[in-house]
Amino acid sequence: MTLKLYVDRMSQPSRAVIIFCKLNGIDFEEIHINLSKRQQLSPEFKEINPMKQVPAIMDGRFKLFESHAILRYLACAFPGIADHWYPADLYKRAKVDSVLDWHHSNLRRGAAGYIFNTVLAPAFGLPLNPQAAAEAEKVLLASLANIESVWLQRKGRFLLGSGQPSIADLSLVCEIMELEILDERIIGPYKRVLKWIDDTKNAMEPHFQEVHVILFKAKEKFHKQRHAVGSSIPQSSRKPDLHSKM
Repeated sequence: MTLKLYVDRMSQPSRAVIIFCKLNGIDFEEIHINLSKRQQLSPEFKEINPMKQVPAIMDGRFKLFESHAILRYLACAFPGIADHWYPADLYKRAKVDSVLDWHHSNLRRGAAGYIFNTVLAPAFGLPLNPQAAAEAEKVLLASLANIESVWLQRKGRFLLGSGQPSIADLSLVCEIMELEILDERIIGPYKRVLKWIDDTKNAMEPHFQEVHVILFKAKEKFHKQRHAVGSSIPQSSRKPDLHSKM
């Protein structure tokens, strides 16, 4: 039976799972769960994932949710997957797991909280929350600094000094791509992170760009809306750009 992916491409971890399947020639049926319409709350989807989140998969009768668990499963369950994605070597695999575990409580918490409370909340019927955005930004900046100084080593183009990407590179770069919506210069000071992003994107083309098209369209829509709002605000009332140099 064909693997079923329950995803929304506006979801960072959903994009990671889709890209992994495309890169590794895994046949799948993509089932869109529209988060903005709260389809993840439906009784039908609850049967797939009682946590009511995407991504989730069904492989035959086997159901699984949580993106990192899904990526680990796919890397092990399907034949012909290159070892660099999730190494068989116990020590190397443990290192990849350490990045993935760190990701959820650090980079994801910062990036997702920052973007949601700065841009996306109204799409889900919620108000923007500047205070929550400011707190998330602190976590995001600390996470970027840790990627720069800890996870990216002197040798190798990818995380943990590897010469080829792992599922950790895929998961983290999809998270950071969410910042594309804001066109933020928040990543600017982190030169090694910027190079790693470019190297990872290039290693995953053409699928990386194709799966992220929805994000680029959202970015364009957001900037049009922001420009329309900004042009209607008197110059004296506009807030300064906190990320610009004074």
